[in-house]
Amino acid sequence: MHENEIASIVVDICYHIHTELGPGLLESVYEEILCYELQKKGLSFSRQKPIPVIWKEIKMEIGFRADVIVENKVIVELKSVEAISPVFPKILLTYLRLTNTKLGLLVNFNEALIKNGIKRVVNGL
Repeated sequence: MHENEIASIVVDICYHIHTELGPGLLESVYEEILCYELQKKGLSFSRQKPIPVIWKEIKMEIGFRADVIVENKVIVELKSVEAISPVFPKILLTYLRLTNTKLGLLVNFNEALIKNGIKRVVNGL
């Protein structure tokens, strides 16, 4: 399955979650429901996956964690915040680079319309 197909499924799931529950819940609630729906669709995923930083021959386990990685191809970072900080897409791009992944979705559930809360971040796609 291509990255864009996976992203389309994730966006559709996020839309349905937001339509049903709306904004204002904790990120962990949205993550739990997203993963439940991904599992129902038969997609593989990892939750809270550590992302090491490798510098030359040093591997540093320094606490970076991707919220959800779907099919080892799309990183999904979930937020439930008043506004997306300009640093959030940069962090996601760094995760993409460190994992050699091409596509990431930054999803802020704390928006009146979920379409305003979804941002694609690409790394060579």
